[in-house]
Amino acid sequence: MYCPKCGTENHDNNYQCTQCGEILHATSAPPAPQTELRAAPAPVPIQPVAPVTIPNYLWQSIVVTIFCCWPLGIPAIVYSAQVNSKVAKGDIEGARASSKNAKMWCWIALGTGLVIGLLYIILMAMGVVSNMHVGG
Repeated sequence: MYCPKCGTENHDNNYQCTQCGEILHATSAPPAPQTELRAAPAPVPIQPVAPVTIPNYLWQSIVVTIFCCWPLGIPAIVYSAQVNSKVAKGDIEGARASSKNAKMWCWIALGTGLVIGLLYIILMAMGVVSNMHVGG
């Protein structure tokens, strides 16, 4: 076989030209280099996913509803009741949103209850002081 590039005569089984290195047989590939076979890495065991725990703030909602401000505690109870059912349905983002809303309404009810209680104490003290001046 003759090299198409330089015209040198080569043996028919040659892959490359002995003179210029031109590839003679496009269909035949050079012998593959000998490589070591390596074992595949051991598969990584799948770790079980921990169950999602999202606080529902139910007892806090009930406490602020009873002792602080019941009109603002009711939304806290409603949102608190939604958390566990949404987790059971797989709606994790919805459960987180309900938990966040329950916490917010708990704080609002607590703050409102404390402000009203403080105003009540101040007004009672003012009434006692004014009665002391009138009676004395």
